[in-house]
Amino acid sequence: MLKSQKADLVQAIRDRFARMSSAVFLDYQGMTVAEVSALRDVFRERRIDYRVVKNTLVRQALADEPWVDRLEAALCGMTAVAWSFEEPSAAARAVREFRKGNEKLKIKAGLLEGTVLTPEAVETQLATLPNKDEARAMLLATLMAPAQRFVMLLNAPARSAVGVLAARQRELEHG
Repeated sequence: MLKSQKADLVQAIRDRFARMSSAVFLDYQGMTVAEVSALRDVFRERRIDYRVVKNTLVRQALADEPWVDRLEAALCGMTAVAWSFEEPSAAARAVREFRKGNEKLKIKAGLLEGTVLTPEAVETQLATLPNKDEARAMLLATLMAPAQRFVMLLNAPARSAVGVLAARQRELEHG
């Protein structure tokens, strides 16, 4: 590989890490071509960028980052990276779902806003983060809760009065 090609690859990797909301480092050793193709299809459907990368190029691309030394264990052997650009949990969710049917795919590490995550944290924390629509729904519910309580409080006296009148009516009818 020419030096100019290598520099272009390093810059492309650096750009992906600069734009990402999260990344998952994977070990695909032992997977067949068909299994890797199926994984790529899953990533393509969810608009996740997936690349097999050389560890040395990733090290060069991330050399300026303060957390790169915590990735050292993940940057050995066969490495692929799945970058999420829109939703932080997208790549981790896709990997977790794919791993249910294929245990050969291994998670090496994760990266979320400069924090290096263990493989367990990727599956249990990052993959369970709500997506944008779920987060919006939770925020809307939180914002609406005080207004709903206020309306219930306003209706409480009227509801109580109706209950008293209904009890009095039953008393007069039976009594």
